[in-house]
Amino acid sequence: MRADARRNRARVLEAASQAFAAEGLGVSLDEIARRAGVGPGTVHRHFPTKEALYEAVVADHLEQLTVQAREALLADQAGSALFPFLHQLVREATTKQDLTDALARAGAVLTDSTQQAAVQLQQIFAELLAHAQDAGVVRIDVDSEDVQAIVLAAVAGERRRADPTRPGRLANLVLDSLRP
Repeated sequence: MRADARRNRARVLEAASQAFAAEGLGVSLDEIARRAGVGPGTVHRHFPTKEALYEAVVADHLEQLTVQAREALLADQAGSALFPFLHQLVREATTKQDLTDALARAGAVLTDSTQQAAVQLQQIFAELLAHAQDAGVVRIDVDSEDVQAIVLAAVAGERRRADPTRPGRLANLVLDSLRP
């Protein structure tokens, strides 16, 4: 891919990420093209459908989260990295509709490569959870699926009862259910 095509693709992905975060899947490709400063044809050359563009945004999020989870696991000595990682997930998902859709498995059907990226994230997340459980900072009777449901509950709580004077209060209450 030529340098200008790579730049245009990156601009489209960034604009799409912001648009999906603000408006969910309802945003049009023409609006994404406008926000990216490119023509609709440029968007369609890189992403023939809105679903393909959405998937590229989701795949990018999954890759970023996997890197962050790996870094947390490698840096963690006391099993305490799980909670900051979960709080980050809640903060991002509270403001990014596309991430929430991905966490809830809503939206477009994902291809095998994106599903594989999700599996990789789930595997490193399971290691992070096991490390926290081994360190005694997380209940031993929860599994990864329980934690995913709890994160979604924390996101819902933050959206429903956000308190600007105490950000993250509901997330703290919900995530505390994981502690022994």
